[in-house]
Amino acid sequence: MSSTVNQTGAGKVDGLRRRIGFWLSNDATRLLWPGRCLACGEAGTDAIELCSTCLSGLPWLGPACPCCALPLPGTGSGPCSACQAAPPPLTEVHAPCLYADPIDRLLPRFKFHHDLAAGRLLSQLMAEHCSALPRPDALVPVPLHRARLRQRGYDQALELTRPLAAALGIHLRTDLLQRVRATAQQTRLDASARARNLHGAFRASALTAPPAHVVLVDDVMTTGATLHAAAHALRQAGVGRVDAWICARAP
Repeated sequence: MSSTVNQTGAGKVDGLRRRIGFWLSNDATRLLWPGRCLACGEAGTDAIELCSTCLSGLPWLGPACPCCALPLPGTGSGPCSACQAAPPPLTEVHAPCLYADPIDRLLPRFKFHHDLAAGRLLSQLMAEHCSALPRPDALVPVPLHRARLRQRGYDQALELTRPLAAALGIHLRTDLLQRVRATAQQTRLDASARARNLHGAFRASALTAPPAHVVLVDDVMTTGATLHAAAHALRQAGVGRVDAWICARAP
């Protein structure tokens, strides 16, 4: 794994501040009026809408399974026992943070309450974390079903992917994957029920020359059922490698 991915919390903070120029140059008003910390309400820094204390205290993901991002004890970096026993359809999964405070407050605000400032912050954290990873041919947001999109009014995965793709210079593709079946809310289901719930939910586009390497983008990974179902669909359509970049991993 890259040195950027293996940075300590302090190193991640320093790296985020060094490479924040893209975000500032695309939102000049923040140079004149720095925002408030989205986690505690105090004054934010000139680089990100978090105060120095909350930025330093983010629940950075340490050593983790490269195939599912599950935290590993000690300094282990190989696949976890579950991924060794049953290799997942995702080649690699990367996340900057654990799903813990304050990420577990920011993500629901973004996902369910249209807090786009929180979404922009989460995209910044993902861009910093993934900046040194191999560039895929395309970033593909995990799509919502049209019924859920009408209900929510926006697609949170797409809103995460747009600034991420722009920051890293990667092509955004919304035409490669569709959610063709409405499903129950995953949060109400256990692991086995989640997998059954997602069976046949995604369909990849028929392409004469599918991309060799695609990265799925989503907000949080719990059991991985959604990402695995999406990855299966892409692989069946001929995509050679499918990774996932997520905001947070539920431990």
